[in-house]
Amino acid sequence: MGWKSLDDMDLNGKRVLVRVDINVPVADGQVTDDTRIQRIVPTVQDILKAGGKPILLAHFGRPGGEPRPNLSLKQLVPALEAAFGTTVRFADDCVGYEAEKAEAALGTGEVLLLENTRFHAEETKNSIDLAKGMAKMGDVYCNDAFSAAHRAHSSTEALARLLPACAGRLMQQELSALENALGSPKRPVTAVVGGAKVSTKLDLLGNLIEKVDYLVIGGGMANTFLLAQGLNVGKSLAEHGMTETASDIMAKAESTGCKIILPRDIVVAEKFEANASHQTLPVDQCPNEGMILDAGPESVAAIVDVFEQSQTLIWNGPLGAFEIEPFNAATDAAALKAAELTRAGKLISVAGGGDTVAALNASGAAKDFSYISTAGGAFLEWMEGKTLPGVAALDQ
Repeated sequence: MGWKSLDDMDLNGKRVLVRVDINVPVADGQVTDDTRIQRIVPTVQDILKAGGKPILLAHFGRPGGEPRPNLSLKQLVPALEAAFGTTVRFADDCVGYEAEKAEAALGTGEVLLLENTRFHAEETKNSIDLAKGMAKMGDVYCNDAFSAAHRAHSSTEALARLLPACAGRLMQQELSALENALGSPKRPVTAVVGGAKVSTKLDLLGNLIEKVDYLVIGGGMANTFLLAQGLNVGKSLAEHGMTETASDIMAKAESTGCKIILPRDIVVAEKFEANASHQTLPVDQCPNEGMILDAGPESVAAIVDVFEQSQTLIWNGPLGAFEIEPFNAATDAAALKAAELTRAGKLISVAGGGDTVAALNASGAAKDFSYISTAGGAFLEWMEGKTLPGVAALDQ
């Protein structure tokens, strides 16, 4: 890759505009989960250690291009100060007089947070004029928001073309992990793809079957593939209008040498609720009134066997209805096996997507994965093989 890191930049005495993702949950003015804040700490601290002045650019919520007090970044200042261990000053705008005055007053060892970039409608239009207003306050641009890199916005794309640009530590970590997983991976490569609908992941499946050796399909998506094979799925979540597409995907996989792994046995209930009465059945014996809510133990054994043969694993989506017990069993068992192989140095494991992260955290496996991406849309678009504007801009 052609992007530079902080190590490639002279930061001493420089004003560093850092695009971050601190779109964190807030209740009653208090941050309830500071995970995203903690993940930008290494970048901010390294800039400070190098003698630079970090000036943070970020969005918060969807204000629709106008100032909204409840979506002001000012409420995050206490949490940022606690995380960085230094003074965080705040400017009431991200461009113009107020922002430039705050930048000029920024002291050594301090951090400046600029107001929500999306208070300007031009931000989401990738306005070069808005980017030029931001660029006045910086000598170097650092993008540490991989999760926003799939958007061509002023603060993620246009600004990167106006100043010497580099990736922050989190962005560097994300890009390196993703390159190891799909760019130049150790083979065999396995991808786990779950979720409700095939229709939302067509691009993803189309890209993966050309790049991976094994493709494990779970969740509601698997039911559509079972339907395509002529199997009864009862009242299960499935897309009856997508069976032809599923058949095409299976045919393409066969031609590329990618082996698709579908459930061999199923966990079936008549109600979608926690601890509902259920039974494990062969995949071809789903009753008409039944709902497939998880993969069974034979399916898990087949998935584990694939993991043991693999050197790289990419995971996006659960294998079953992991939110309700006991239909988290397959996801948990497979995830814990992937974690065990990763701990033993036998597997590189990269996962991402909201449901995926929640499922891996719930199973206790997340801490042992090689890398967990907090990016949702950007991670998915990368898996789909799409160019991410915010990353492409760093390559220039």
